Amino acid sequence: MAGGSGERFWPLSTPTRPKQLLKLTSPTETMLQEAVSRIEPLVGSSNVYAAVSTSIEQAVRDSNVVPPQNVWAEPTKRNTLGCLCWVSAQLLAVGDENATVAVLTADHQIGKPHRFRETIRAALELAEEKNALVTIGIPPTRPETGYGYIEADYQDISLASSGREGYHSVSFREKPDAFTAASFLEAGNFLWNSGMFFFRLASFLQELDNAQPQARMTVNLMASALAKGNAVEASQRFTELPSISVDFAVMEKAQNVWVVPADFPWDDVGSWDSLERTLPADEHGNVSQGQTALIDTRNSIVVNDSEAIRVGVLGLENVIVVATEGAVLVCAKDQAQRVREITSKLT
Repeated sequence: MAGGSGERFWPLSTPTRPKQLLKLTSPTETMLQEAVSRIEPLVGSSNVYAAVSTSIEQAVRDSNVVPPQNVWAEPTKRNTLGCLCWVSAQLLAVGDENATVAVLTADHQIGKPHRFRETIRAALELAEEKNALVTIGIPPTRPETGYGYIEADYQDISLASSGREGYHSVSFREKPDAFTAASFLEAGNFLWNSGMFFFRLASFLQELDNAQPQARMTVNLMASALAKGNAVEASQRFTELPSISVDFAVMEKAQNVWVVPADFPWDDVGSWDSLERTLPADEHGNVSQGQTALIDTRNSIVVNDSEAIRVGVLGLENVIVVATEGAVLVCAKDQAQRVREITSKLT
């Protein structure tokens, strides 16, 4: 999944250059390039597809990160449910109804890729063996309120051929308040929802039919139109889908859901403040990129994406400063989640 509106990392990100097309966690590769490099050794380049928004379709095709014919552009924004319905319709249209699908993210930082692939392999095995919807759960390290959680039944276990354990999922929980997040952490059987899913296509469509029968019908109509080469009709049908997350629409209602705990480093990279978890800091706790000068500045994030200007920060703490050719952001670090509010003010 490589959609996105380019709001959270404004002004560096834009609708035509969202974060997955930025080099936020690597000096040499975009986040999408990193994501493809992680999974290619397991499935082969011809089996990697990018589900993108129309605003970045051409940029992704031109990048050759995946084969150009493997770039599937969703007609409009319909959240992650729309993404998976569009992908399902594309697979049905080419007669791949028996496919086993790994739905991965293009905008997360993931370390130790060999362990990542081992986890993916176990999740795919579990999806096929149990005819289940499977997700990867991240063992929480803090009472995070910005992530959803998965409650696992550690008594209901299934082993992959590698010996990795999967657990039956009791429930999905929305992003909690601070008190609830702390209780999840204390309970010990709650995992962060990584947003990655694995399933036989038939299993997903059955759960979709149970939870969202109208959306399931729309998938069939889109697949039929695509099989006939009628992209206009397929796009029109797509607009009939509700704009909601697949977690809310399907996963929370599904009866047969399993979770495989991750044992690799992971970060959501959801806002500017996440860079201090993913990039090296100086002796004062500052993360900086580009031509910058920091004096008596601590625990701050300073990014200069322009060759034409210089950025200096003096005597500040816990701030974010981002400069591009066309815009500058200055905000308190604890307000990083609100950056998208600025984009609505400036449009």
